[in-house]
Amino acid sequence: MIDDKKNEYIEHEALDELIGLNEDDVINIMQALERDDFSSVQKIVSPLQPVDVADLYQQLSVSQREKLLDSLGDDLDGNIISHLDDSMRDSVLENMRPKPLANLLKGLESDDSIYLIEGLDEEKQKEVLKHTGRDDRAMYEQALAYADETAARIMRRELVSVPDIWTVGHIIDMLRDETEQLPEKFNSVIVLGKGSKPLGVVLLSKILVSERKTTVKKLLSNETLYPIPADMPQEDVAYLFKQYDLLEAPVVNDDGKLIGVITIDDVVDIIDEEAEDDLLKLGGVSEDDLYQNVFSTAKLRFPWLLVNLFTAILASIVIGFYADALEKVVALAILMPIVASMGGNSGTQTLTVAVRALATNDLTSANAFRIVFKETLVGGINGILFAIIIGFGVYWWFGDSLLGLVISIAMVINLFVAGLAGIIVPIVLDRLNTDPAVSSTVVLTTITDVVGFFVFLSVASIAII
Repeated sequence: MIDDKKNEYIEHEALDELIGLNEDDVINIMQALERDDFSSVQKIVSPLQPVDVADLYQQLSVSQREKLLDSLGDDLDGNIISHLDDSMRDSVLENMRPKPLANLLKGLESDDSIYLIEGLDEEKQKEVLKHTGRDDRAMYEQALAYADETAARIMRRELVSVPDIWTVGHIIDMLRDETEQLPEKFNSVIVLGKGSKPLGVVLLSKILVSERKTTVKKLLSNETLYPIPADMPQEDVAYLFKQYDLLEAPVVNDDGKLIGVITIDDVVDIIDEEAEDDLLKLGGVSEDDLYQNVFSTAKLRFPWLLVNLFTAILASIVIGFYADALEKVVALAILMPIVASMGGNSGTQTLTVAVRALATNDLTSANAFRIVFKETLVGGINGILFAIIIGFGVYWWFGDSLLGLVISIAMVINLFVAGLAGIIVPIVLDRLNTDPAVSSTVVLTTITDVVGFFVFLSVASIAII
């Protein structure tokens, strides 16, 4: 017999061995920082990757973070800052003087440096740009002219491109002779036609296995070009990469000219960011506040809790209409939350699937009716099944068959409505150009609570009282 828990432990241990930072390192660094033993800190930190140092930084207290930055001094890598949580990244950048910050950006790839500078306020952006070279300044200004979270903001300017008249031999010779001008990392070569317009992308693996005399045009014969407009939203970029298994894709301006390239590592970050964003919004949290202070966190969470308060009051008003019925039959007050709770949970299941399907373009106008019908039917079927269960349960509990029938009817109706609302609400919000991940939960909860209480108490008023 396989011990699943043991296997999970072994897999976890194997993962720990592959990660540069472990719990013992964190504890040792904390202790060294408290002793102001910076040499020990350097000894542990120096072999770590920037992302591991960023994780370390986020686990420290405020005073320990300041000491860690002091211990790094001129060795502070901009990649460390780029891997920090947004709130922490902004805090570090705000406390840096413009000139050191400009020097820090020089050591980064263009997409990472833009990611850092776009988080600054407009005034500090101008101050930092004063300390950059003319070419870099023009690149930053061009990138910042595009809207946030678009292809032009996440693309990398460092790339390898060749004219379409070249052969494989030309490309290999160029790669060998011009190593200093090449990007630090690249997976493909972009082939350009007239007017610097991309004709396609050729993977290095394909170049290496081809004969020197082979033309790049021939290598492109079976390739499909996916040029990405500079103003394309990043979630659409991620969809293209996922849909067509892309590793790299050229980015073009309004004239169709090549201006950059997007790579799969950037897309992985986008997918993670979009998934996290949707998850937080479904929970009524506008952003990840794990590393923010108590008052900032409370401030971020207050607005949606306030909205929930008003929706709860609306449900209470509905209950108030049946105060006399509740006074006569105490069992109604005991059973009432069951109907609303089941409706809310059932609707949330549908809602979660719908929001995700909209984000991935799996739910479209072409299949919307079929999906709506299916989810409504699922809600109705579950309503019937749980109506049978709760009906017998209430009869066994209170010895009242009529009360069991009442809650059964209410359960069927509310779960049917929950299934319908769970799919309709996000579709309608999406059609109104409102992010369904932000508002759907509150709207759905209000519908299932109000309908659940209204149907249950109305049927009870007619059948029992």
